[in-house]
Amino acid sequence: MTINRGRVRWQCRRALLELDLIFTRFLERDFDRLTDDQLADLEDLLRADDYDIWGMVNGSKACEVDRWKEMVGLLSQR
Repeated sequence: MTINRGRVRWQCRRALLELDLIFTRFLERDFDRLTDDQLADLEDLLRADDYDIWGMVNGSKACEVDRWKEMVGLLSQR
């Protein structure tokens, strides 16, 4: 299955400013190197609520979905 990178890139735009800034940095730094499997995991993660993603990225909420943990780790890098 081929993932539409443009669609995933667009989905990375978030309403929560702090999260939008994190995704902007992530897109510049890591996005082009993601495999199709990683893109699928990211696309799944992006379906979550912004505040849940923000909590996982800043460490105040545990990431309970194993396949999201790699993406949350990449997003958490400063």
